[in-house]
Amino acid sequence: MSEKIARFGVATEETWRVFRIMAEFVEGFEELATIGPAVSIFGSARTKPDEKYYRLAEETAAILAGAGFAIITGGGSGIMAAANKGATQVGGKSIGLNIDLSHEQMPNEYQNLSLHFRYFFCRKVMFLKYANGFIVFPGGYGTMDEFTEALVLIQTFKQAYFPVILMGSDYWSGLIDWMKKDMLGKHNYIDRQDLNVFTVCDDPQKAAKVIIDFKKSGKKSGLQEPSGLKKTQSPSRR
Repeated sequence: MSEKIARFGVATEETWRVFRIMAEFVEGFEELATIGPAVSIFGSARTKPDEKYYRLAEETAAILAGAGFAIITGGGSGIMAAANKGATQVGGKSIGLNIDLSHEQMPNEYQNLSLHFRYFFCRKVMFLKYANGFIVFPGGYGTMDEFTEALVLIQTFKQAYFPVILMGSDYWSGLIDWMKKDMLGKHNYIDRQDLNVFTVCDDPQKAAKVIIDFKKSGKKSGLQEPSGLKKTQSPSRR
């Protein structure tokens, strides 16, 4: 009997977890559905205000917010704070998708819409669903996760094609060289066209232009085939 009660307790806990997950999706969809065109900006929380990439993120976000884009970040410090700051300085929509962590993340002060998530995967859906483009500044594991998630969704046609911009050629050049030499050249794990789904940039004006031009092109959200990519993907290239 006690065993059955214990199993029931576990099942009940898992069931309530499903409802918590649903609640995060519902809140995210309701809050973000009307924000209009948006750009998700990623990068390290450890970037200091006096560093080059902090200033570049602030400037890039200000340009895009001034052009009518909402700015979405992870809501924390570093690059996230810089992007939110740039958006608020020009009176734009500055959105933070904050995550509850064991080492508590403090929401930055530059958000005018702040959402809080317990589950990383719910938060990642919001980054992807409402963005017309991604701008990825230098960062660590979290930044890499967000960058590669976007590439996989574009490569496998699970998400509408949208611009992915890597800001900082000096930071990203080593990774790109490895992708060309090993991932493509040595092992053939990707197609050559897969290297065309992101752009490397150092200039905030040029990065913003890529996003703005994409929006002006009139491409809609939904499943679309990116120009130049093949629909047939080998199972081994995952």
